[in-house]
Amino acid sequence: MKFALKITDWQARAPGLSEAAQWREWSQNLDAIDPALPQAKLTALPMMTARRLSSGSRLAVECGITLLRQHQVEAVVFTSRHGELERNFRILQALATGQDLSPTDFAMSVHNSAVGNLTIAAQQPIVSSSLSAGLDTFQQGLCEVICFLQAGYQRVLMVDFDGALPAFYHPGLHPDMPTWAYAVALVFEAGEDLQCTSEAAICEGEPRLPQSVQFLQHYLREEREFMIPGERLNWHWSRA
Repeated sequence: MKFALKITDWQARAPGLSEAAQWREWSQNLDAIDPALPQAKLTALPMMTARRLSSGSRLAVECGITLLRQHQVEAVVFTSRHGELERNFRILQALATGQDLSPTDFAMSVHNSAVGNLTIAAQQPIVSSSLSAGLDTFQQGLCEVICFLQAGYQRVLMVDFDGALPAFYHPGLHPDMPTWAYAVALVFEAGEDLQCTSEAAICEGEPRLPQSVQFLQHYLREEREFMIPGERLNWHWSRA
């Protein structure tokens, strides 16, 4: 597989990281992300909407709505490896203990609830898509972005995110798997600035950072070439 893209703008949030300067400093120092650090205060997302969203969805919609206010976006792609796992865990807990289900948890438990809340909060009926593809969720989301661009959409917003994974699941996870909430939002246009090719590979472990955070790290370091590992493919990136 081979494709090329141009990044117009970006936003990202993770524990202790929200401002562009913070992310650039982090990318240069190659520091780990400390899950004990607090998330920055939300500034764009309406409070009533924020209260209804899970931790990852809040960050995703916050980043998304910020970029929608700054750019004429024609389509949106949301990607999340684990989706609404926090909310679905609460539903399973309620069922297992014979408690009543929360109507909000039930209504917001589907994978596309985050992108739906973005379009509602932004009051923009934008074409949208939501997908999950395991370890390769971010990279497969970029394939979806390419489809939108090839279909004639001029500017596409993509937001990759996940919420805090419930402690119940931690014993069954790879010790390197990130369990903290984050969101990385990117505005794409057609172009040749960044080129990507894939090659078959076997995953040898769980990366310490999600694919989108790895990508942002390399991008902010302005590296000429870098590689993002996947489950069955390695994704090689280069700058024009």
